[in-house]
Amino acid sequence: MKGTIKRVMYDRNFGFIQTEGEEKDIFFHSSGVTVEFGNLREGDTVEFDVEDTDRGQQAVNLKTA
Repeated sequence: MKGTIKRVMYDRNFGFIQTEGEEKDIFFHSSGVTVEFGNLREGDTVEFDVEDTDRGQQAVNLKTA
């Protein structure tokens, strides 16, 4: 799946991805990122897989596109 980084909370090690055609943003945690977390910037295009968790969908295997 592809999307755009909407928000990164560096101090809390997570962020949100906006995807086309989706109502809700997808959460990601630094543990699911395959690139250097500190290099992610709002507006970056990313590719990722989606995993269902008890808290909803979460992006995993996240990398810049």
